[in-house]
Amino acid sequence: MKVRFLLLPLLLSFATGPLLLAQDPPKATPADADKEPDTELGKKMAKMNSAWRKVRRQVSDATKNEDTLKQLSIVRANANDALKEEPEKKADLPAAEQAKFVADFQSKMKEFIAQLDNVDVALKAGKNDDAAKIVEELGKTQKADHKEFRRPPKK
Repeated sequence: MKVRFLLLPLLLSFATGPLLLAQDPPKATPADADKEPDTELGKKMAKMNSAWRKVRRQVSDATKNEDTLKQLSIVRANANDALKEEPEKKADLPAAEQAKFVADFQSKMKEFIAQLDNVDVALKAGKNDDAAKIVEELGKTQKADHKEFRRPPKK
């Protein structure tokens, strides 16, 4: 008698199991909402970011100068490509301020590229300490510029 009572739930679970697996995919989580949409500028900045992290980690190590110069070229190429793009934050501004905002963005990117050239020269001359100082200053500038030109994350 007891076996029959156990068999019924077991058979029902086998029958309903595939139905449970065929449910809709899970809803988007709040963490997904924080992700920025993929834009051309965002993709270029992501490539720059990964190469820039390597530069920051190894700029002081003279034995890694070759790889550091390679990473700098990746950063420089993506920075030059980013000059052709416009930040998303532009859409949040009044029409009268948009042109100035884009011009300021391009100006800051050109300054960044010029400083990359200084890092390049210092590394080729074997002055890793000087290159490290420039990279540190660029890191501070990067944080300030991201506050100015990046759209704030959604809360």
